[in-house]
Amino acid sequence: RGLSLSRLPALARTLRCVAFWPGFCRVTFWSIHCKLLFFNEGEMLNIFLCQSTQTSLKFHALYFQDSGLRFHYVAAGERGKPLMLLLHGFPEFWYSWRYQLREFKSEYRVVALDLRGYGETDAPIHRQNYKLDCLITDIKDILDSLGYSKCVLIGHDWGGMIAWLIAICYPEMVMKLIVINFPHPNVFTEYILRHPAQLLKSSYYYFFQIPWFPEFMFSINDFKVLKHLFTSHSTGIGRKGCQLTTEDLEAYIYVFSQPGALSGPINHYRNIFSCLPLKHHMVTTPTLLLWGENDAFMEVEMAEVTKIYVKNYFRLTILSEASHWLQQDQPDIVNKLIWTFLKEETRKKD
Repeated sequence: RGLSLSRLPALARTLRCVAFWPGFCRVTFWSIHCKLLFFNEGEMLNIFLCQSTQTSLKFHALYFQDSGLRFHYVAAGERGKPLMLLLHGFPEFWYSWRYQLREFKSEYRVVALDLRGYGETDAPIHRQNYKLDCLITDIKDILDSLGYSKCVLIGHDWGGMIAWLIAICYPEMVMKLIVINFPHPNVFTEYILRHPAQLLKSSYYYFFQIPWFPEFMFSINDFKVLKHLFTSHSTGIGRKGCQLTTEDLEAYIYVFSQPGALSGPINHYRNIFSCLPLKHHMVTTPTLLLWGENDAFMEVEMAEVTKIYVKNYFRLTILSEASHWLQQDQPDIVNKLIWTFLKEETRKKD
């Protein structure tokens, strides 16, 4: 594993995953529908994780002729129910929404997407394929392909950025907007220029502009940086909430240890400065913003300022002692807050 993984033959990578599989999919904790699927003539082994309940997760792919890309998503809940679309952050994949897939399937068709360049979704090589315009079009096309004209849209971190943009550019597609730990994009760009502390917290945005070196740094020493992000006291999941299990962490490491698996996610950041600030920036959709007060990457003051860009019902809830990874760190509280927001009637502000 580590930097040398990409040089190992496919058989060696497969054996590595099979070795941890028995402990990873323990019968008493994991439900049916665990699958091992091979793509690209056996070159890549996909591990589709299972939720530790009776939830039945279905794994799907969409192919778009215009872009030539294949998008992977996981779904729970019956077809025909209102759509809830979940957009993950960095460095994550659909699995970061495991608690929400289980929770909301009773009333929604819940779809957790692997964003362009992440997980089992195709990853174009060139950085220009990750411009915000492309990412917005991806979500619009996915909605159309799923047979829906609108959805409840939920985004965390970078997925929150995309969710804001969808609500701005295609308000008719979003019934309700829920963003977790990411401010309105204009708040972010304006705040970072005036507050050195946030500039320091966001320094990785600038580091990611360097070709190939960030990918190298993430992969060396058995992906130590990635492990640190999820498990350290300063940045990790579960300081006061749910703990990330060994199996959870192994899943993240496996996904990002695949050849080229880091370049797509980092390429998202390599285009951001050409797209911000936004020319059109007002949100007219009812909006819930959830924020972990102990976010190591985003200052909480940005959450307060965000309300000036929402010309509709806006609710902000800040959870004390919660981390950046809010939907994994405090899933029960987050789910309850989302339910309350979804069920309440919201009136447009004058």
